Amino acid sequence: MTKLLVLGSSNIDHVVQVPRFPQPGETLAGSDYQVHFGGKGANQAVAAARALGCVTHYDKNSHDKDGRNKGSVEFITCLGSDPLGLQLKQALISDGISAQGISCSAELPSGVAMIQVNAQGENQIVLAAGANAALDSQHIKQHAGLFESASLLLMQLETPLEGVVQAAAIAKANQIAVALNPAPAAELPTSLYPLLDWITPNQTEVELLSGIAIIDQHSADQASRWFHQQGVTNVMITLGAEGVWISQQSSDQKIAGQKIAGFKVEVVDTVAAGDTFNGAFFIRLLQGDSIEAAARFAHAAAALCVSKAGAQSSIPKLTDVNEFLESAK
Repeated sequence: MTKLLVLGSSNIDHVVQVPRFPQPGETLAGSDYQVHFGGKGANQAVAAARALGCVTHYDKNSHDKDGRNKGSVEFITCLGSDPLGLQLKQALISDGISAQGISCSAELPSGVAMIQVNAQGENQIVLAAGANAALDSQHIKQHAGLFESASLLLMQLETPLEGVVQAAAIAKANQIAVALNPAPAAELPTSLYPLLDWITPNQTEVELLSGIAIIDQHSADQASRWFHQQGVTNVMITLGAEGVWISQQSSDQKIAGQKIAGFKVEVVDTVAAGDTFNGAFFIRLLQGDSIEAAARFAHAAAALCVSKAGAQSSIPKLTDVNEFLESAK
């Protein structure tokens, strides 16, 4: 059985619909205020767990009915002990995610995200870390036992960078593959790149990290080569509705890149779309899918995600994704 270990944030999302994003100093009337469970780490863990369907860590058989490896999802995160934080913990467990790595701080509140969604479904987000700030290197060391049976570590950048670097080092010491979704964008230490088997930036994050603007496949290839030069083996640049650019460097230093198209759907809300893609992609990859098949599945999951409002509430289940893929044939 394969295990995906996710390290990352858990947030309470406060979402309001706006006709457009306000200008500095402007007060704008919004509508349809809602509270959702979110956080990039939690979203990716939930997306992976739902992509497994009923195949969770509770099942003892090694393969599902389609012959894929069964999987499980572990999640290292920190919530507050406030009512919404405790509700989020129970929601994660209900999705089949192991509670071993989920901590609840008595001193810090749960992290929050203030999200505006405009009429085109685009979003702007402001974060207050809260208990997510507790995920430092010492906290990661205390959960080192969770790494021992993992197949891949998936991380983001909504938690302290020192914890991310520590986790990557522990993973490599245990011969575990490491994937980083560098969001929100932040400068990374050069020592981190060689520890990464995968990096999955979007176009904005690519430009911040590499200085290369993605305008076409040629620039995507250039940016991928920059990441390869830093020591990353596999680069996946997400291009929104256009799909993804995936570049792989072999042991003999040869580089091969390809674009894998996404699905065109009516966009309601892009919150959690990238998280859904990442979680779904890596769990399917661990289950034995080819990169192309895993990306197609993840594209379908992300397409369904943007068709609904909310973060975790919009992440589809396995049956929904399979039905979407069947209808798209």
